[in-house]
Amino acid sequence: MPPKKGDGEPKLPPIIGRFGTSLKVGIVGLPNIGKSTFFNVLTKSQAAAENFPFCTIDPNESRVPVPDERFNFLCQYHKPASKVPAFLNVVDIAGLVKGAHAGQGLGNAFLSHISACDAIFHLTRAFEDDDIVHIEGSVDPIRDIEIIHEELRLKDEELVMPIIDKLEKVAVRGGDKKLKPEYDIMCKVKNWVMDEKKHVRFYHDWNDKEIDVLNKHLLLTSKPMIYLVNLSEKDYIRKKNKW
Repeated sequence: MPPKKGDGEPKLPPIIGRFGTSLKVGIVGLPNIGKSTFFNVLTKSQAAAENFPFCTIDPNESRVPVPDERFNFLCQYHKPASKVPAFLNVVDIAGLVKGAHAGQGLGNAFLSHISACDAIFHLTRAFEDDDIVHIEGSVDPIRDIEIIHEELRLKDEELVMPIIDKLEKVAVRGGDKKLKPEYDIMCKVKNWVMDEKKHVRFYHDWNDKEIDVLNKHLLLTSKPMIYLVNLSEKDYIRKKNKW
């Protein structure tokens, strides 16, 4: 007798995020830490990368083909009339600063660019160079990461409250039982983001229904994040850095 579907297969945990054939990842970090340079290397582009804050105002965007030996094999084997590889849309977003959530450094516009992305490359600077200005006055990648984390969290605080107010009006005062579960879930999100001051993605026990609600609203702190460290060539070669 064949095994029942799913027998012996571990259940995959639910995943926060939007899925599709065209994904967009944004490069995020403080000004002057190498975002545009990284964008140029990754996409083989020539976006302006200068030694002054906010060199990038409007985001640069480029499509990068995703290498996949399986795709190459299938093309060689089946010889299709057309070949369309998977692409990743990469966006070079201008630097965030303290107070970005409140509009500092054109922060609201930059945060809206992050909102349009499915994931984040979080770039931080760990190299010393007196000729390249650091907006905080010194190199400290841990501090810089925390600044970005806090700006994203504070922006989510602004996003969560109107959602809860609207749901409360309909689900609680209006008696819409169908929306009551979503209201309760958003109150839980509010507690985590505003009271605990944590990112949505750092809570590891969201259940399927909660993740459905999170994926509906796509808060900034729920987006998958990959951390990148910009080292000096010397530190990269010797595989050592004080941070």
